[in-house]
Amino acid sequence: MQFHQDGFFPGDPRISDPQDRVVPPPIKRPMPKQVDVMIVGCGPAGLNLAAQLSQFSDISVCIADLKDDRLLVGQADGIACRTMEMFQAYGFADQIKQEGYQVNEAAFWKPDATHPNHIARTGKVEDVEQDLSEMPHMIINQARIHDEFLRVMKHSPNKLEPHYQRKFLGLTVDETEEYPVTVQFERMVNYSQFTKEVETVKAKYVVGCDGARSGVRSAIGQTLVGDALNQAWGVMDVLVNTDFPDIRIKSLIQSHKEGNMLIIPREGGYMARVYVELDKLKENERVSRDEMTSDILVAAANRIIAPYTMDVKDVAWWSVYEIGQRITTAFDDGALGRAPRVFLAGDACHTHSPKAGQGLNTSVMDTWNLGWKLAHVLRGLADVSLLSTYSSERHEYGQALIDFDRQWSSMFSAKPKSAENPDGVDPAEFQRYFKLFGHYTAGVSIQYRQSSVIGSNEHQDLATGLKVGFRFHSAPVIRHGDAKPMQLGHCHTVNGAYRVYAFAGNQAPMSEGCGVRQLADFMMNHGDSPVKKYTPAGAEVDSVIDLRGIFPCHHHALERSQLDPLLTPVKGKLGLKDFEKVYCADHLTGPDIYDLRGIDREQGCLVIVRPDQYVAAVLPLTDLAGMNAYFEQVLVPQ
Repeated sequence: MQFHQDGFFPGDPRISDPQDRVVPPPIKRPMPKQVDVMIVGCGPAGLNLAAQLSQFSDISVCIADLKDDRLLVGQADGIACRTMEMFQAYGFADQIKQEGYQVNEAAFWKPDATHPNHIARTGKVEDVEQDLSEMPHMIINQARIHDEFLRVMKHSPNKLEPHYQRKFLGLTVDETEEYPVTVQFERMVNYSQFTKEVETVKAKYVVGCDGARSGVRSAIGQTLVGDALNQAWGVMDVLVNTDFPDIRIKSLIQSHKEGNMLIIPREGGYMARVYVELDKLKENERVSRDEMTSDILVAAANRIIAPYTMDVKDVAWWSVYEIGQRITTAFDDGALGRAPRVFLAGDACHTHSPKAGQGLNTSVMDTWNLGWKLAHVLRGLADVSLLSTYSSERHEYGQALIDFDRQWSSMFSAKPKSAENPDGVDPAEFQRYFKLFGHYTAGVSIQYRQSSVIGSNEHQDLATGLKVGFRFHSAPVIRHGDAKPMQLGHCHTVNGAYRVYAFAGNQAPMSEGCGVRQLADFMMNHGDSPVKKYTPAGAEVDSVIDLRGIFPCHHHALERSQLDPLLTPVKGKLGLKDFEKVYCADHLTGPDIYDLRGIDREQGCLVIVRPDQYVAAVLPLTDLAGMNAYFEQVLVPQ
């Protein structure tokens, strides 16, 4: 899609008249007196959590923000491959792919050897390596991501909408009460007379997604710790004409004396985001925003990009920021000697530079980890101890992010190595580092350690490409019921269920000796079946544990009449059969899922995947005891 040709206008670009993109302001209404989960902050972390929890009609949720209305122009714009995989679970990844800019290559520029004051291209690399993810790296206005989350919330069973113009005042916790967390907000009710009122909400759990200056973090006695690199950068979204040849390619530019620059093409075909290095700050000095203008940033960009020029026609948005890497002392209040009641997520937990594109992506992954755990505890599916795994899993990754960002930012801001500056960064080394950390910036490098929710890797050799603790790496399959080519990972939806993937071995499909048939029969009929043990009465058979069968044969070799009843379950008020539980290897397009993910063709295997799409266990297909042992650790009998 191309848009912004006549200037930047917020909202859905598919609507031609910008006035028609305006969304009516939210209806002013009082906050509820009590809820299961109170979310403070309508940034990406808070909205992601609200969107998840809104899918459960039996969980009451409230989300509030200091702002007057929804975001129109966002700061973050990079959407990592892993985040796109998460968006697929919500059903709006295709919209982002259609509307956003897809990053395919990265170009590297350094001072020209013969004309040092001019820049020259040193090379281009693939931005995302082959088969890293079925999803691309995308660039899109953060506000459009917010719009999609808000749409999911509004159309959910809970029809959830935010409460705006609420200033968080504080909270207290009293474990003797059914709703132990008391939260207070201040609301302006009469602007002409500056009349304010205080609203009180009692909650079972509170999640602070209220940014780097988080009031929730202060209320539970946590602080951000770390350091700053005393570096200032300017950033602007511009509609520009230029003779710079890579303006529509992600470009990392090191100049001789004028500093460094990063160009990120934006969606619509005409706009670009430009990060410009400013003079290094003195110790304890802050950026003087009052003295900075977009004209200064444009002039700095033109000095860096010489001999090319940038004729900026419009500046849609600009800002100045300082680089610093900090992480909170804890991600919850559980250190007080009890199970956690208050959680932190997003910028309330960690702050870092935006050039690695990890701000929004890390924030949504925080609440992607927390959401299903809260849902399981609140719905009685899991013990409250499950909530403690949030801090242990995300704090370790948050610290790794800080360490990576510190190194990346230092390298990006360093002068290029030369005779005058022998201690600088070699541009070739900079390019190598970029490729080396591609998995990290794509968001697929996270590995959660063995715990109550992550099993051992004892049987990893059965599926070498589906690593325990890593996100489930999707691959192409053919859905048996309708012969549809698709990605297996796309059957993960935001419904809080575990997926159990049963990969068949070399036995005849659904024969007496077929491990998938034996597994399905056990889960459908045996008294020790985890499906029977952990599915609440009256709930859909796949609402907690969702079994999927995958076969190496061509889909024509398997008849529907052969399938076990659990693989064609009866669902809904009308008792209709679900024919989307069985898949076959894709024999049409090169290596199949068994080859791509290193699955043992002789034995097959069983892969348990958590509701947040992370591989919890890889087991032999016949290891029913091992499967039961895993679920005994994480679920509560119903």
